[in-house]
Amino acid sequence: MRSDSEVRRDIEQEFKWEPRIKDDDLAVGVRDGIVTLGGFTRSYADSWTAERLASHVRGVKAVANEIEVKLPSASGRSDADIARAALNALQWHTSVPEDRLKVRVDKGWVTLEGEVDWYYQKEASDHAVRPLMGVRGVWNLIVVKARPTPPDVKDIIKKAMQRSAAFDAERISVQIHGHKAILRGSVRSFTEKRIAERAARNAAGVTEVDNQLLVEPDIFAVV
Repeated sequence: MRSDSEVRRDIEQEFKWEPRIKDDDLAVGVRDGIVTLGGFTRSYADSWTAERLASHVRGVKAVANEIEVKLPSASGRSDADIARAALNALQWHTSVPEDRLKVRVDKGWVTLEGEVDWYYQKEASDHAVRPLMGVRGVWNLIVVKARPTPPDVKDIIKKAMQRSAAFDAERISVQIHGHKAILRGSVRSFTEKRIAERAARNAAGVTEVDNQLLVEPDIFAVV
């Protein structure tokens, strides 16, 4: 089992290796595999990058992102400018449905609202506005439209997981309650936990995922 100090060291090394966040002031805390990220970044995109890098490190069970975005003076933009840029970014993104989303901006924080047919469209909307200059954070309140749930949706999700080389799908159980998918079992990493959740969210009729998967690297160790 990896110690918290080893996990913290590797995360800090990942930050030093990543050129996009080398000039940011970041702090890393680890307790029982739970990572807390603090400090400051120069953009919201940098904050997201730091969270992604930390989640990929072996031994990480969860990540709490408490990083504050401190924009350089040259990056400051009015809320109106950010709102216009966000609308343009959404309109130009091929995975985002046209004229179904609304954007609100308050002190650099972007709120996305509306309804889409698929989870990947909600995710793509977030990705479209995340890197815009002046954005301090994103509240994604987009709702995935409820669709009829196929009677075999549980099997569909399981087969999608079995096709993935990212994790051992046999250690994951899937339950369906209405439009909610409940995932239980064990995975080797926090990244695998997120991949499994995405697989469930992509199923037709699923609008919510209760991800109860446990990150247990040790149970997969070869003896």
